[in-house]
Amino acid sequence: MQYENSLEFARSMDEKDPLKSFRDRFHFPTFHENKEVVYFTGNSLGLQPKTVESYIKEELDAWAKFGVEGHFLAKRPWFAYHENLTQKAADIVGALPEEVVITHSLTTNLHLLMVSFYKPEGKRTKILCEAKAFPSDQYALESQVKFHGLSTEDHLVHVSPREGEELIREEDVLTKIEELGDELALVMIGGVNYYTGQLFDMKTITEAGHKVGARVGFDLAHAAGNINLKLHDWGVDFAAWCGYKYLNSSPGGVSGIFVHERHAESPELPRFAGWWGYDKETRFQMEPGFKPMRGAEGWQLSNAPVLGMAAHLASLDIFAEAGMNRIGDKRDEMTAYLEFVIDTISEKNKDRCTFEIITPRDKTKRGAQLSILAHGQGKSLFDALSSKGVVADWREPNVIRIAPMPLYNSYTDCYRFGQYLEQAIQ
Repeated sequence: MQYENSLEFARSMDEKDPLKSFRDRFHFPTFHENKEVVYFTGNSLGLQPKTVESYIKEELDAWAKFGVEGHFLAKRPWFAYHENLTQKAADIVGALPEEVVITHSLTTNLHLLMVSFYKPEGKRTKILCEAKAFPSDQYALESQVKFHGLSTEDHLVHVSPREGEELIREEDVLTKIEELGDELALVMIGGVNYYTGQLFDMKTITEAGHKVGARVGFDLAHAAGNINLKLHDWGVDFAAWCGYKYLNSSPGGVSGIFVHERHAESPELPRFAGWWGYDKETRFQMEPGFKPMRGAEGWQLSNAPVLGMAAHLASLDIFAEAGMNRIGDKRDEMTAYLEFVIDTISEKNKDRCTFEIITPRDKTKRGAQLSILAHGQGKSLFDALSSKGVVADWREPNVIRIAPMPLYNSYTDCYRFGQYLEQAIQ
């Protein structure tokens, strides 16, 4: 398609957008003096679906009416509330229902999964991860290594971009996996890197890890609801994701767990157990000795956090209606248009500054996020951009992260961002 950096072109794209009606189903921030902000931080916190209030109120009303009996008498009984989310979440990540459960928070779930799938034995002790992983992942990995009495210097291996490059070459990941061989216990990488927006080939990485006898897991915080995932088909051992970024499900909201079906009947896997992961048919007999539920449900610990799950369900219902295929199609088209707008502004203003998109240009290697290096500009550019009503993200020393969201962003948002970016140049 031949793009144009004009308001008329952007509006014409919006008119043809099959998902355009979904924009009206979200609350846009009203804190700025501008009537309508350009909200491009769905990769940090998604906007609130307008239905969230009624979904949560339903459970508050059930709590008021039934008290503890809401576990069984509520419209959606709390005893099995997580089951309302399972199929919808499985559809988003490309999994079987028994492979998915919604529970806890992201880093909690990563720890619980690594307890089961990081088992250093003999010479097979090392974890491979990407450099510049999100800090919470880094801390989790370091603490898991230390928990087993090992040193992070010797047993936590990072794959970094080559000198002078921003992205990690996938051949370097595969080479390092092969090089570590029978010393490698676990590959644990962010499916989409939070800083650059680079999407890794999870299928190929999983195959390479399994070839040398390692387990393979992914943090999908920046992938779930953003990327068209096929976790079951790719053979991934485990994964976890949060619900509050691309999935629009409340600040610090509930998290998802994926455990491949080949581990569904593996009670021998070590785990930090809790009673909500116990076989639900006999859970209330409260017998000693943990008997896990089949599949991912066996990694639950405590009662369902119903209010957070209600917010998540409101968003998942919207995803189910829109469908990940349509969301993915618009993601690629809108991100490509935003890329064109940024390139146009950069070329026009190259005597003052340039904007380098460090996210891969290949749409198969990225999702909705674009990370922009602002050459010749500092944080004052970002501050000026913010003052005009753009909600984006700044990372030192000079990177702006933006993410146009297919469910609620428009092509007109992309055009307006370009106009504000040019006006903000110092």
